[in-house]
Amino acid sequence: MTHTYTATIRWSCEGDFAKGRYSRAHEWAFDGGAVVPGSASPLSVPLPYSDETAVDPEEAFIASVSSCHMMTFLDLARRAGYSVVTYNDAAKGVMEGEPNPWITRVDLFPKIEWVGDAPTADALALLHHEAHARCFIANSIKSEVVVN
Repeated sequence: MTHTYTATIRWSCEGDFAKGRYSRAHEWAFDGGAVVPGSASPLSVPLPYSDETAVDPEEAFIASVSSCHMMTFLDLARRAGYSVVTYNDAAKGVMEGEPNPWITRVDLFPKIEWVGDAPTADALALLHHEAHARCFIANSIKSEVVVN
């Protein structure tokens, strides 16, 4: 199985590029038509050269891990005969390391509401374990992913 995914990243200089005083704000455009404002994180590039209202790559990375885990989990739960009403995750990532920092850990904190019978604690842990093992994004990264 081979799939190809695309994203178009658009940026143009606003400011003094040579002095590093330029905006890092840009756009991410996807094949379905969605356009998302992007920027460097204000934690990496100070304001006004970053845009705190835009999505930064680190946030997108954490969201991607969480979203993939959720979608895989939902499919596995459905196949196991459970009905999920809501799934909310306040995922967090930790960046560390010098001189080349990287996101070393992603913590997922899923809160799930069920209709009918909910899985036992052991069955729920197994669903999360299997979701992690099958998640395309988790299989593509070196960061530790922990389901809390």
